[in-house]
Amino acid sequence: MFRNLSLFRFSAAVSRDLERLPEALADHRLRPCGPGEMGTRGFVPPVGRTAEDALHRRLQDRQFLVVGTETKLLPAGVINDELARKVQKISDEEGRPVGGRERKRLKEDVLNELLPRAFVQQSRMGAYVDTAQGWLVIDTASRKAAEELLSQVREALGSFPAVPLAPEEGPRVLMTDWLAGGNLPSGFALGDECELRDPATATGARWKGRAEDLSSEEVREHLRNGKQVFQLGLVFADRLSFVLGEDLVIRKLKLLDVCMDTLDTDNNDAVGEFDAMNTLLAGEVGALLARLADVFSIPRPADADVADAGIETRKAA
Repeated sequence: MFRNLSLFRFSAAVSRDLERLPEALADHRLRPCGPGEMGTRGFVPPVGRTAEDALHRRLQDRQFLVVGTETKLLPAGVINDELARKVQKISDEEGRPVGGRERKRLKEDVLNELLPRAFVQQSRMGAYVDTAQGWLVIDTASRKAAEELLSQVREALGSFPAVPLAPEEGPRVLMTDWLAGGNLPSGFALGDECELRDPATATGARWKGRAEDLSSEEVREHLRNGKQVFQLGLVFADRLSFVLGEDLVIRKLKLLDVCMDTLDTDNNDAVGEFDAMNTLLAGEVGALLARLADVFSIPRPADADVADAGIETRKAA
């Protein structure tokens, strides 16, 4: 279940190129960390955990994938303690101080000794591409993590010119107007959470409200004092609740009861459960994204816009 949505867009030409995605992922499966590696990243099955499970799941016009990571856990305190022990031993046995260059070499030795014995932490990040409407949807609110997944897809395909959203209408200005005047676009209603900031101050004075009446006098007073909306809780079509940021990242996404009541719960296997949940999710999110694209005037890139991006370029063998 996706909880946060970082969004990118791509053209119809890129959609056609994505038909080869299932085959492209095969050579980029996650492999275990080697003894001397701090971490690895690669694709893992959206459903299942074995090496035989598919790295890709297609549901209508959406293709689902998951990037997994393995990261060695070596706390800085553990490294520093072991390094201090080695430095003290040299000082005691040889009666001399340890210089900076030697300390650096000793630290590298410590890392090499500890890495093979370090615990491995695993994580997964889901995403899907909507080839009909040109959306890449990534389950994270972190721009850095989203870019890392996008880079992983680009590495597999050789090229994937998906671009950040480029709204023609300023999200912060529009959301501030919605909150101040109560004139929300059709289909949207206020939730109970927002973050207001004063963009004119260096410190970025802010007010956060959760489980609040956003039409209250307190909120209006903050707006009169010059604060603007940086995050706003919204409800869409009485089916989805979420918090929309001025960066158009969707956080705290939740399917509401009227939506969940339509979910087919008669699935007795993981594949059926995955398909039912994500078909419902992607359909509801698709309707939301279409509405957001209209409200904020978010264009889908034209084929000409990515002609120079080299979608036919392939990675060298």
